[in-house]
Amino acid sequence: MSITTIRLPEALSEEVDRLAAETQSSRSHLINQAVQEYVVRAHTDAERWQDTLAALKSVKAGRLAEGEEVDAWLAGWGKPTPKKSHR
Repeated sequence: MSITTIRLPEALSEEVDRLAAETQSSRSHLINQAVQEYVVRAHTDAERWQDTLAALKSVKAGRLAEGEEVDAWLAGWGKPTPKKSHR
């Protein structure tokens, strides 16, 4: 495991200390967990952004679904063989 130094504002550092004491965890564990969660969230956000760009490109190309098609697709959610989206 690598060692990384960070600078925290005093108030945040005190909150980390308080939380570490409450949860009987180390500061290192809490900060490591927070960074891991941030990285996962950042990757998810990036994937969603790429999906949004792809959807916008699809709309610009004229690939749209009528309301009835969307309703039928949504009605299939949770069923053994859901209908595929038009994407």
